[in-house]
Amino acid sequence: MDLTQPERVALAALEDRPRTVRRGTPLVRANDRGTELFMLRRGMLMNFVLLDDGSRQILGFHFPGDMLGWPTLAFRSAPEALVAVTEAEVCSFDRAALIELASERPRLFAAITAFNQMERQALVDRLAGMGRTSARGRVAALLIEIRNRMRRVDATITNRFILGLTQEEIGDATGLTAVHVNRMLRQLEEDGLIAREGGRVTLIDEDRLAHVANYIDRNDAVDLTWLARLR
Repeated sequence: MDLTQPERVALAALEDRPRTVRRGTPLVRANDRGTELFMLRRGMLMNFVLLDDGSRQILGFHFPGDMLGWPTLAFRSAPEALVAVTEAEVCSFDRAALIELASERPRLFAAITAFNQMERQALVDRLAGMGRTSARGRVAALLIEIRNRMRRVDATITNRFILGLTQEEIGDATGLTAVHVNRMLRQLEEDGLIAREGGRVTLIDEDRLAHVANYIDRNDAVDLTWLARLR
């Protein structure tokens, strides 16, 4: 979808207040009262909820171009936390700006909403996988998901990428302990499906890895052509 010049100006207006967030710094804490949304320009963030036993369930990882903070549109306080996984750069804007965008640039607002639904579906797929796949499959699915999200931002990424996650973070996203994650990563290596070197992961046999993960590649099913016809 090609943006018109007015749409580009409107989108840029949401990114005119950049600030740097250090790794591990909360952007939003659960139960915070706030009216801001965020555009992620650089780095990686994650959103999560804290359970009654003190454990953490990571709901998703976010990459440049993502709009964050959608729950503030529906709730008085944030039901989930947003924290920087790496050093990141974000731009905040008031939710009233989103209303203005919807009114003045409805096609652009529809595109943003469509991308939000893509993120939602990724969450649904991962939650479904946690209930129907093995521990090895969950870890494999997350590796593919992270690589595919990175590739949407950087088309030069192939089968080798910097994961940028600790084993604890992988575990909190897949419902496993860090020890179990370590075991599953070693098993994937021994099976010849991945290789690890430092912080880099190489997906050696993507077809077999996707089969183990029961992974559904939603990218091929994305259809935004209807937006191109709107002016």
